[in-house]
Amino acid sequence: MKTAFAFAAMLAAAPVLSSGVACAAESGAPLHFVLIPKTVHPWFDKAMTGAKAAGDMITKTTGRPVEIEYRAPQTADVSSQNDIIERAVATHPDGLILDLLDEKGNRAAMDEAADQKIHMTVFDSLPPEGMDITAVGADFCEQGTMAAERLANLVGKKGEVAIMMGVPTAPNHTLRAECEKKVFAKYPDMKVVATGIDNDSIETAQKQASAIMQAHPDLVGWVACDASGPVGIGQAIREGGKTGKVKEVGLDNLNDMIQLIKDGVAESSASSRPEMQGYWAVISAWQKAMGQKTPKYIDTGIDLLTSKTL
Repeated sequence: MKTAFAFAAMLAAAPVLSSGVACAAESGAPLHFVLIPKTVHPWFDKAMTGAKAAGDMITKTTGRPVEIEYRAPQTADVSSQNDIIERAVATHPDGLILDLLDEKGNRAAMDEAADQKIHMTVFDSLPPEGMDITAVGADFCEQGTMAAERLANLVGKKGEVAIMMGVPTAPNHTLRAECEKKVFAKYPDMKVVATGIDNDSIETAQKQASAIMQAHPDLVGWVACDASGPVGIGQAIREGGKTGKVKEVGLDNLNDMIQLIKDGVAESSASSRPEMQGYWAVISAWQKAMGQKTPKYIDTGIDLLTSKTL
C-alpha cells in the first residue's frame, strides 16, 4: 500500500478517536511507546527525530501525552536486541516499534509480545512471515535497484564491482543485496567480485572496503545495503587515493554521506527517509493503541541525493 493510501486510512480513523471508542485512549495517562532499532547509529537518531515529531503532533492534536522511549542495542546483535524487546514487553507499553535484525531470530521475542497483546509496528524492515504487523519503510528492492543501476551507468556497464552487505540477517539489507546482484547480473561485462559485511559499523565498513580494494585493484565501483557501509566505503576510497577512479553510489542521508557526495567521493545516494519512517511508525503505533486497523505497509518513498539536489 502506498503512502497516499496510508495517509487516507489514518485520516479516516481520526473522527473515531474523538467519539470515545473504548480503547487505551480513554485514560488520561501518557501513551508509552518503545522504539527499538537495530543498533546505536546516526540513522536511527534521524528516525527518532521523526518519531518525536509525531509524538508531539499527537499530543498537540489530542491533548494526550505521548512518551517515546528509545532503547538501542550497543551493537547489531540479535540476542541483545531480543533481550531489550523482552524487557520492554515486561513494562507493558502501548506499543513496540521495531527495526528487526533477524526476522527469524527475533520471532520468539515478538511472539511473546503478541501473547501479551502488545501491539507492534516495524520500520525500516519487514515483519516475520505470518505476523499481521504494519511495516513502515521504503521499497528496499527499489532502493537497491536504483543504486545498482546508477552505478552500472557510471562505469559503462562493465568492470568489477563490490557490495557492502550490512547485517546479513537483516531483512532490508538482504533484500537490497539480492536486488543489486540482479541488476549486475543483467550486464555480461559486469562482475561482483566481493561482498563485505559491516554489521552496521562505519569503522568495519572502512576496513573491509580498504581490504577488498587492495585485493581487487581493478575494482571500478561500490554499492551498499545499509547506511554505514557507504560512509566507510567513501572513507576507504578517499584514504586510498581512489577518488574518481572507484565510483560509489551510496544509501541514505547521513551527514557524512552527504559530505562525501559534496566532496565528489560518492556520486549519489538513495535515501530511505529515516525521519519520515520514524514519524509514520509512531502514527501507526498510535492508531493501533486507539483500537484502529492499520495498513499492511506504509511506503515512505526514496530520495535520490546528488550534488545538484543537495
